[in-house]
Amino acid sequence: MPSSLLLEVPALADFNRAWIDLTDWLSLLDGVIKSQRVMVGDLEDINEMIIKQKATLQDLEQRRPQLEELITAAQNLKNKTSNQEARTIITDRIEIIQNQWDEVQEYLQNRRQQLNEMLKDSTQWLEAKEEAEQVLGQARAKLESWKEGPYKMDAVQEKITETKQLAKDLRQWQINIDVANDLAQKLLRDYSADDTRKVNMITENINASWGSIRKRVNEREAALEETHRLLQQFPLDLEKFLAWLTEAETTANVLQDATHKERLLEDSKGVRELMKQWKDLQGEIEAHTDIYHNLDENGQKILRSLEGSDDAVLLQRRLDNMNFKWSELRKKSLNIRSHLEASSDQWKRLHLSLQELLVWLQLKDDELSRQAPIGGDFPAVQKQNDVHRAFRRELKTKEPVIMSTLETVRIFLTEQPLEGLEKLYQEPRELPPEERAQNVTRLLRKQAEEVNTEWEKLNLHSADWQRKIDEALGRLQELQEATDELDLKLRQAEVIKGSWQPVGDLLIDSLQDHLEKVKALRGEIAPLKEKVGHVNDLARQLTTLGIQLSPYNLTTLEDLNTRWKLLQVAVEDRVRQLHEAHRDFGPASQHFLSTSVQGPWERAISPNKVPYYINHETQTTCWDHPKMTELYQSLADLNNVRFSAYRTAMKLRRLQKALCLDLLSLSAACDALDQHNLKQNDQPMDILQIINCLTTVYDRLEQEHNNLVNVPLCVDMCLNWLLNVYDTGRTGRIRVLSFKTGIISLCKAHLEDKYRYLFKQVASSTGFCDQRRLGLLLHDSIQIPRQLGEVASFGGSNIEPSVRSCFQFANNKPEIEAALFLDWMRLEPQSMVWLPVLHRVAAAETAKHQAKCNICKECPIIGFRYRSLKHFNYDICQSCFFSGRVAKGHKMHYPMVEYCTPTTSGEDVRDFAKVLKNKFRTKRYFAKHPRMGYLPVQTVLEGDNMETNLQAEYDRLKQQHEHKGLSPLPSPPEMMPTSPQSPRDAELIAEAKLLRQHKGRLEARMQILEDHNKQLESQLHRLRQLLEQPQAEAKVNGTTVSSPSTSLQRSDSSQPMLLRVVGSQTSESMGEEDLLSPPQDTSTGLEEVMEQLNNSFPSSRGRNTPGKPMREDTM
Repeated sequence: MPSSLLLEVPALADFNRAWIDLTDWLSLLDGVIKSQRVMVGDLEDINEMIIKQKATLQDLEQRRPQLEELITAAQNLKNKTSNQEARTIITDRIEIIQNQWDEVQEYLQNRRQQLNEMLKDSTQWLEAKEEAEQVLGQARAKLESWKEGPYKMDAVQEKITETKQLAKDLRQWQINIDVANDLAQKLLRDYSADDTRKVNMITENINASWGSIRKRVNEREAALEETHRLLQQFPLDLEKFLAWLTEAETTANVLQDATHKERLLEDSKGVRELMKQWKDLQGEIEAHTDIYHNLDENGQKILRSLEGSDDAVLLQRRLDNMNFKWSELRKKSLNIRSHLEASSDQWKRLHLSLQELLVWLQLKDDELSRQAPIGGDFPAVQKQNDVHRAFRRELKTKEPVIMSTLETVRIFLTEQPLEGLEKLYQEPRELPPEERAQNVTRLLRKQAEEVNTEWEKLNLHSADWQRKIDEALGRLQELQEATDELDLKLRQAEVIKGSWQPVGDLLIDSLQDHLEKVKALRGEIAPLKEKVGHVNDLARQLTTLGIQLSPYNLTTLEDLNTRWKLLQVAVEDRVRQLHEAHRDFGPASQHFLSTSVQGPWERAISPNKVPYYINHETQTTCWDHPKMTELYQSLADLNNVRFSAYRTAMKLRRLQKALCLDLLSLSAACDALDQHNLKQNDQPMDILQIINCLTTVYDRLEQEHNNLVNVPLCVDMCLNWLLNVYDTGRTGRIRVLSFKTGIISLCKAHLEDKYRYLFKQVASSTGFCDQRRLGLLLHDSIQIPRQLGEVASFGGSNIEPSVRSCFQFANNKPEIEAALFLDWMRLEPQSMVWLPVLHRVAAAETAKHQAKCNICKECPIIGFRYRSLKHFNYDICQSCFFSGRVAKGHKMHYPMVEYCTPTTSGEDVRDFAKVLKNKFRTKRYFAKHPRMGYLPVQTVLEGDNMETNLQAEYDRLKQQHEHKGLSPLPSPPEMMPTSPQSPRDAELIAEAKLLRQHKGRLEARMQILEDHNKQLESQLHRLRQLLEQPQAEAKVNGTTVSSPSTSLQRSDSSQPMLLRVVGSQTSESMGEEDLLSPPQDTSTGLEEVMEQLNNSFPSSRGRNTPGKPMREDTM
């Protein structure tokens, strides 16, 4: 906005500042709410966000009056100014801020609606997810219950039925999976702007598990169908094959007989015919080779499944019979070939057969070598196993040929004489016949030996390779199962990790809960370390065996190890971050209390956790909270109240409201104390325990009174007050009993309920209380007015007179019960009278009396109403009464009645009768019949003789110890207990204890005397100020301003006699001017001053103070 315009229209500056403030706040709010993201599918997170949105909407509505005021101010400015530019600017700015307000409000409302819909959709998805996980669990349970059984028709048929039923169930359960997927897709589609990682990961896991289950079921169903077909077809195929074997054996026997006929080799035509028949037979054998191998393999499978049964024995016999017949058939076929091929060129054919076999064996050995190395994953090794099984079948098929050839060579060399070999072997050059025969024999024998050696080597090589394959298959299958299990566990942990919110987005109250959950997750994933180690060990074992893992397996292992390390790091980082957040922001950190102060103040913490406050402007520190300092300064305004009981009660009432303890019910306070297990009243509480308990108290109050309670400020100020009352040395510890006394004294409850609760805290398990325990309670109670500097009016800090008064009231019983304590407290003992007066002050705050004050003319009278029982229709309001103002003709010593609530007609009649009666009574009567409004106890002056005796005893004991040559006794805090070693030591210790007790009592008395001395000095100063004022102004009471912690007491010169009424009950009682008679004047000229003051302000010496109520109301 132009500065010239601001100069021309000065009111625009205020409007401009207000507009900027509201605009900045709306911009900040808009940025915050648009940056908030929620975890879709997390009901707790969504509910928390809904609560935040609701609170934000409430904040916006609370700011609406500010917007309306701004709009009203803008209209007024437009009406008052004629500057068109100013009017335009005002209009534009109001339109801008109105639009901005509407946009923020609309976004909040839409977001709230969206969150409610998200909550509904997420609930539905979670329900569907649970149903899907339930069916997944059922399917897994059925899969795991399946076991491999015997290959019997009935068992296989039963398994097929089970598998088909499961497949049918899966088709029905597919609906649950589809519903979960549809709802998940809806969440992913509709709420993509929020965090959908949890929904995405859980959906992927469900679908992956479901796909795996369906695949396993389908594979099992297909395998069982194949097994069923096999079991049905195997007996038929076996019978058919055995029948063919029988026919082939008959044919082979006929051919074998034909080949052994004499002079067969001379009939070339017959040989050719037999060779043709042999080839046909050999063709049939080769055609049935695969059938034989399949039958043998399937039979072995069935045999293994039937192990130990009668069917297994029968099947074994049939398979052995089949194998024997097959082997014999092949042998006969080869024998037939050998005889048919016998001729003059037989050695050459044998030589060529052996050469062919050597070449074949070398090729097979090379083929077997090429199958190495072992594959790096299960599918590859399974494929190698299938290839090698075919290879071994080929070897098994070739074995009869090789054995037959070797046998033929052996027979040939045995049967043929050397003369025949000479004719068979023709060398290019002439050699002796014997040498030629030896060369043929040597050649055939060498080749046969080579064939036999290579055959054995090939079989050993194949067996070794099969052993390696079998071992690799077992190890790789174990590795695959271990990696699959580890991958599943890691995925489950990663789903949880993926659902983590950033630590900065977590609520402070939920930090501990999140920390416990992460620690639980850390415990759950701890066993994964062993699983990762097991997987790595399996991989190393494979490497040791010479098995090079495939790139897929290596990638999988690396991925698993990386995911495990990342998961460990993520969990540890999460724990560390949560620990740091809990340390820096949790209840133990007191961080949430840092918002209780505003700049330039800063909240700091001393080493013993006690807070203190730094003012960066003045570079100073102090123990008191800035708001507490302001509160204490405001309490000084109440020092003009003449009567100390009311002065103390009004200060406590203001303090009570500032701490919001007037909102705290006794039941809520008890619940908070029980929640934190504060039952040992003698135990000390440290700062963190106090803060935690106070936080619980004020969190509940905030829920009940959202707009009235600022939790950090209330906790900090209440902590400040408790430390001021019970830990002035800032040690960082107070007793549990002290904490309870402070909180209960200022909470909202009936007075007698407070008395009962406090008595119960110091009573034994039998319900009785001795003097020591009562002294502890009264000591903690008297610290409350003592902190306000008002303790002298209530008998001082020494509570022994009050304890004696109570037990004297109980006829000096060693212990008292609750009823006697309540009866004594109803008398309002001097040390505790401030508490019932506090209740009356609270009850009178809202009271409205239809009467006029005869002094200030206030009508109606608000608060206490004081009616004269000496004059008709004479009323005084509490302001005039507390300040000591009187009207002409009414004396201070005249009796009056106090009302906390409006009077009834019956009370008016009763008071009229009393006024009538008092009209006939003289001043002497009132002086002769004084009544005190409380139960007096021994005052400071009454304890002078005791203190003198104590001092004398202290001096005597000290001189006695010095005379015995002992060093002076140290101060009580430095005293160290020792075990007595002799009667003399015991005597010294007893004297020391007695001296310590007397010294403590003496110091307490001295402190009270010092307090009274300060009071007298303050009163003297005030009286002198009154004398210096003009006579006309002297009728108005002055005000002494002092800090709350050192505010001084005053004992005014006079006070009216008072009848106190609470509700409709009255009780006649006279009051003292103060709750304590003042000590004698100690300053020079005080008597003269008092005489001059009395001459200036005539008044009676009668001292009265308000008495006790007949009925107490809740504050």
